Amino acid sequence: MFWAVQGMAAELTTGALVMKKIKESGTSISMLVANNKASFSKKAKGRITFTCNEGEKIDEAIRKAIETGAGQTVWLNSNGVNADGVEVSSFNFEWTLKVKSLK
Repeated sequence: MFWAVQGMAAELTTGALVMKKIKESGTSISMLVANNKASFSKKAKGRITFTCNEGEKIDEAIRKAIETGAGQTVWLNSNGVNADGVEVSSFNFEWTLKVKSLK
């Protein structure tokens, strides 16, 4: 599987979690990827499943953004695993979060 396809799937897992946490906060917050890093450990063949289980990091960044009004960044990891449970890639995305100002 081409690396760009893996990257899109990995970003989706982190971004969907960020969007969910923003919605739960009840606050209007903007989000943007600032950086990313990736490593590939095995050829990706067949169905690759990506997961991100770092919701606590997002909760903390949102809390700080709301309390301080300052933008926050959070690095989130998503690992790609094949049907045999073997990790084939690991992606890290730096998300920026900022409370939207009312104008």
